[in-house]
Amino acid sequence: MCQLLLTGAIIACFVYVEDLRQHVRRSNTIYWISFVIMIVCLIGMACCEGVRRKFPTNILFLAVFTGAQGFMLGSMCARFEADAIFIAVGITAGVTLGLTIFAFQTKIDFTTCGGMLCAMMMILFLAGIGLAIFGTSKWTMIAYGSAGALIFSLYIVYDTQLMMGGKHKYALDPEEYIFAALNIYLDIVNLFMYILMIVGASSSD
Repeated sequence: MCQLLLTGAIIACFVYVEDLRQHVRRSNTIYWISFVIMIVCLIGMACCEGVRRKFPTNILFLAVFTGAQGFMLGSMCARFEADAIFIAVGITAGVTLGLTIFAFQTKIDFTTCGGMLCAMMMILFLAGIGLAIFGTSKWTMIAYGSAGALIFSLYIVYDTQLMMGGKHKYALDPEEYIFAALNIYLDIVNLFMYILMIVGASSSD
């Protein structure tokens, strides 16, 4: 929740501070600097056990990662109208709440679906490259956004059950609380981006 609040505050600056909004529309510098910082922090937390388990290093890395992700999202959201962003936030919050409740009460074990979700992610990634090369239309953007939203909805259930442990086949070590927070945060952020893509494409001419 703290990560999402920080991200939301940063996005609000990009949406409502007109000078900043116009700057990121003209230049991608902030986006690419944030992207590099985000990748460095992500690799550090994912690959180095000492980074994600040692306090306060893990909290510091997670905070820097969240800030960088917020600036990246802010740069993207500056290209959308505020109404579309609020709609996407509302839908994301509702979907996340519903999926979390479902993950807690369902008897289906989604922790065994990691391989399938990884394959779906690879297909989505390749489809994104194809769209970047061959161009997009309104309906292809809606279709691509819908596919991305579906995949990350499944990831929310998957990562929630991994975090819960219990009777599920696979579970995260309690020491990996930073990794768990990182996974859930990325799932929600990516779900928001794909829903915003759908809303933005639907409202375009």
